[in-house]
Amino acid sequence: MKKAYFNWSSGKDSSLALYKILLEKEYEVQKLITNVNKDFQRVSMHGLHESLLDAQAKSIGIPLEKIEFPANVTMDLYNKKMKEKTSELKENGLVNGIFGDIFLEDLRNYRDTKLQEVGIKGVYPLWKQDTKALLQEFLSLGFKTITVCVNAKKLGKEFVGRIIDEDFINELPEDVDVCGENGEFHTFCYDGPIFKKPIDFEIGDKLLKSYTLHDNDSDNCHQSSSKEEVKNYDTSFWYCDLIAK
Repeated sequence: MKKAYFNWSSGKDSSLALYKILLEKEYEVQKLITNVNKDFQRVSMHGLHESLLDAQAKSIGIPLEKIEFPANVTMDLYNKKMKEKTSELKENGLVNGIFGDIFLEDLRNYRDTKLQEVGIKGVYPLWKQDTKALLQEFLSLGFKTITVCVNAKKLGKEFVGRIIDEDFINELPEDVDVCGENGEFHTFCYDGPIFKKPIDFEIGDKLLKSYTLHDNDSDNCHQSSSKEEVKNYDTSFWYCDLIAK
């Protein structure tokens, strides 16, 4: 099998992509790689506490490595640290990087351009598949996931801290992708066929946080080649704190 690492977000798309990769047995996933905010010990963008990320990796049974970023990270710093880590992975023979992206062309082009600089191939098992079909497959396989972050420009407080089920899907506005592929929401996957046992947690506070982004700011989850697009999009989020039990 081809040696690979998996870019693990802690959410549903990563979970389904990893499931498919493990099932097909073309790639040997030796590491999970996750970006974290070192100042708050949280998964970048998702806001998930590291304790739950660690519990996921333990239940999956694949070693986890974290790339730590400060709360205020510029694009230059992001690119520098990512190149250092991917170069290290390449030196260790991990020449394939797997992602759960579905249809964001700019994001894939950004990833592939940066990976090519160090000689790594990007692998996208969910690429260009219908998001409605993917979510139905995800649920039918027995995966369970909860929203931990929603874009306040697209969704209200009532959508954060929600288990994704048929009711959630039916209540989504028409302009919101059912997988949140445009950054409308992010999730924490806590059960399913890739886990040896479910991740136990309880729901904590729901908070609205707003950010001021500058030309050099980077969005570690959905990178954009357009500074204007970043300014106009990712500025205000509802977060639901999940507490490990």
